[in-house]
Amino acid sequence: MSDPLRQELLDIFVGRATRRYGLSEINQLQHALQAAALAEADAATPATVLASLLHDVGHMIHHLGEDPAARGLDDVHEELGAKWLAERFGPEVSEPVRLHVAAKRYLCAVESDYFGKLSPDSVRSLGLQGGPMSADEIEIFRRHPQHAEAVRLRRYDEAAKDPNARTPDFDHFLRHVAVCQRA
Repeated sequence: MSDPLRQELLDIFVGRATRRYGLSEINQLQHALQAAALAEADAATPATVLASLLHDVGHMIHHLGEDPAARGLDDVHEELGAKWLAERFGPEVSEPVRLHVAAKRYLCAVESDYFGKLSPDSVRSLGLQGGPMSADEIEIFRRHPQHAEAVRLRRYDEAAKDPNARTPDFDHFLRHVAVCQRA
């Protein structure tokens, strides 16, 4: 892995991701590590593990201050993060990130019990993000080639909020960067 990209990732995730993650008892770095560890334990591809690690990068690179959702603002972190990632990685990493909010909306529409699994901050942001998908939106989402990986990522995302979870460190997951990095 190139040293500049490694340093950039460390600066963002180790340097800026120590803020509390929404309403949960963990910070952004712990959330990222848990999501990646869940993907790895599920034998996900290196791209999905990396997408799980980096899925909330948009929260850390926007300039809207802390917790914009509490102020009624959708930070559109999935779009910002996917754009940032697409400059560094292929679509196998960036597209599940871009679609992970859509995947939440999708799951709320197609699984009757999914809404009840959402954390309080995910419920709060769901309204800002458009609520459950309509039938037309569901069909469009299902046609995207990365929709299944986005749904996997979303499940890891929702489960990655345990204040007692033990995970490997950030460097452990950076080994996937070389495989997924743009040339």
